[in-house]
Amino acid sequence: MPLTVQSLDHVVLTVASIPATIAFYERVLGMQAREFKPGRHALHFGAQKINLHEVGTVVDPNVRHATAGSGDLCFLTRTPLDEVLVHLAAEGVAVVQGPVGATGAQHRLRSVYIYDPDENLIEIANEV
Repeated sequence: MPLTVQSLDHVVLTVASIPATIAFYERVLGMQAREFKPGRHALHFGAQKINLHEVGTVVDPNVRHATAGSGDLCFLTRTPLDEVLVHLAAEGVAVVQGPVGATGAQHRLRSVYIYDPDENLIEIANEV
């Protein structure tokens, strides 16, 4: 029987500054930062997390091409996008695009796009 992947547990983002990244994701997206090993940090939300890897720090010898700003992530929210837009404006975060229609893993989405401090593209979406 072939391998069957059940769900996504975590992703890793390479960032220029862990403190700047933590500040942005906590302030703008309401995530919670935790240190899971000495010097290793993750951003928790729901049942998932984003592990952070700072450029120039070897955290795993298997990582070959760690580059800040190469991520493209989509986060689902139940907060209506009109309220998300008000929050982003209050936080001084520019919207790159949206609201626009998009295709999610299970549903059609209505999405807005922003950049994080490393210019990773962040999609914030409501299921339609």
